[in-house]
Amino acid sequence: MLSPEENELITRVGPGTPMGNTMRRYWIPALLSSEVAEPDGAPVRVRLLGEDLVAFRDTEGRVGLLEELCPHRRVSLYFGRNEECGLRCIYHGWKFDVDGKCVDQLNEPEEQQFKHKVRMTAYPTVEMGGVIWAYMGPKENMPAPPKFAWTQVPETHRHCTKVIQECNWLQALEGGIDTSHAPILHRLLTDNSTRGGFKPSHPFVRGKAPNLVVDITDYGYMYAGVRPLGDSDIHVRTYHFILPFHQIRPSKSETGTALDAGHCWVPIDDHTCMVFNWSYSLSDTPLGEEDRLEKGLGNGPLHVDQKTFRSLFNRSNDYGLDRTVQRTESYSGIDGINQQDRALQESMGPIVDRSKEHLGPADKAIIQARRLLRQAVKAVEAGQNPPGTGTSYYTITAGEEVLARDADWHEIMAPDITPEKILQTV
Repeated sequence: MLSPEENELITRVGPGTPMGNTMRRYWIPALLSSEVAEPDGAPVRVRLLGEDLVAFRDTEGRVGLLEELCPHRRVSLYFGRNEECGLRCIYHGWKFDVDGKCVDQLNEPEEQQFKHKVRMTAYPTVEMGGVIWAYMGPKENMPAPPKFAWTQVPETHRHCTKVIQECNWLQALEGGIDTSHAPILHRLLTDNSTRGGFKPSHPFVRGKAPNLVVDITDYGYMYAGVRPLGDSDIHVRTYHFILPFHQIRPSKSETGTALDAGHCWVPIDDHTCMVFNWSYSLSDTPLGEEDRLEKGLGNGPLHVDQKTFRSLFNRSNDYGLDRTVQRTESYSGIDGINQQDRALQESMGPIVDRSKEHLGPADKAIIQARRLLRQAVKAVEAGQNPPGTGTSYYTITAGEEVLARDADWHEIMAPDITPEKILQTV
């Protein structure tokens, strides 16, 4: 459990809040590249960490991310004209480049223009993995670019989607780093089911409740759920938590290709978040069209409005809950693994009251994530760089194996997480 004060500390992300100041020290996924695909195309509204912004791709292909309201008379630049390397307000014709510099003032005689004195908030961006990333902190503290392994493979071998979730970012993140729920909530009742989830014959389901091992590192941690499986085997599934809101997990595509996959739970504001869902092929096999539909996960066009990025199945229709399916095919009766997660995480309310929880050993990874977030806040308040702003996460991967009970699963499955890289094991 957390006290109400601790809960406030690590959930609130608006400008000037301790967690907001901390989160602004990382590169943050802001929108998909496809949302601003064309140079001089229509600008897009973006709300990030409680700030209203507007994004656009200029004539030269650079992506600008500016505060939404024009500094002249405070009208929205969403209605602006994206033209000739700048975004022009249609009210009085003031124009701004991707760096936030005013480069023209149509309503002022040329000899009386004071454009050189006007600058608006503009956040640096980089484009990687089909995502526009923003840095919203002090420029002198800008970290290394976010070169996650999934952002560095060819477009043919990766996939990324986005969906808006109606709850605080932290309870969504905590669902993603909670291995004990997965073979329960996401369990199928029959092996011949075609729905997304884990079949009864899968060792993830057949194994007993997990013992959790958490290796704390300079980027966050790697953790493993180690499950007794029969008399002589164990099932081991490893994950990574990269501060402040990234998860990496093992997966398979709709067609059986081995993947690394994961999520970024990005705060829109205190009560809403964007979930970036990514995956990439670990082999030479590219991802196919069937893989990109994400039918089993519930993130594709069958489940999410591709214009608004909001779930078609939501609180208003009980997320498509089917009680007959719940009795006969799936443990939850809700279609789509990630849709099941959204349903339960949103059911906690906008910000869950963690002072009323009763946590146990299976919640070890969640407890450690909260501790690391509090430590990151303290580091920033002390004038230091928070963990996870280095480059050690660039090459990490996750895995899943059935091994002999006496096997050294750590050596076999996580050889890169060597003892010298582990700050603490809990």
